[in-house]
Amino acid sequence: MSDAAFSIGPPTLLSVQVGLPQTLGGAARPWTTGFIKAAVAGPVQLGPTNLVGDGQADLANHGGPDKAVCVYPAVHYPHWRAELGLPLTHGAFGENFTAGGWSEADVCVGDVWAIGGALVQVSQPRQPCWKLARRWDVKDLALRVQQTGRTGWYFRVLRAGGVEAGGAFALAERPEPVWTVSRANEVMHHRKADLALAAELAAVSCLSASWRSNLRDRVEKGVPPDTSKRLTGP
Repeated sequence: MSDAAFSIGPPTLLSVQVGLPQTLGGAARPWTTGFIKAAVAGPVQLGPTNLVGDGQADLANHGGPDKAVCVYPAVHYPHWRAELGLPLTHGAFGENFTAGGWSEADVCVGDVWAIGGALVQVSQPRQPCWKLARRWDVKDLALRVQQTGRTGWYFRVLRAGGVEAGGAFALAERPEPVWTVSRANEVMHHRKADLALAAELAAVSCLSASWRSNLRDRVEKGVPPDTSKRLTGP
């Protein structure tokens, strides 16, 4: 699908980051996270649920087949550096892939992309959690990321293979062209009263199981789930 148009430029894998869970905060306020990731030089193998050398601390909410790779658009970094006054570098949002040339408006749920020897599929927008805020000591950062729509997204892995910074993404399939990551974020976080749209998004078969379940619950119960625990933490 070489005729795909992007608002920023050709999508490129600018950097790859991995990291294993570690405990931070000292004895007074310990917390365990896989958020801290370091750039990988050279090829790294992408498996069904993880890059080699990567891991998650909270497996109930992170990782697994639908969240094998966290992607964040590099285009957002200048905004966050200016707003937060922090020297943020790639990986600062806990992402595995920092990607150039696209944003949430350019990518659709269900998109299948070739990168290196791997084939990946957009499974859902990222839902930021409180650990992002604690990492940078900005209490409402997870909420800010969610409300601005600068969330990034997750890939599931359709074919394992090697990936490397500098590689180009090639769009292989786009089964849901109306469901950009931006629009999915709008339905989940802003248009909460629109149950018809929630039902429409829940019917997208390539959307992650957790998002489909949450949206179906919203439609059946008439109210969105409580996100305060995810955003504010313990």
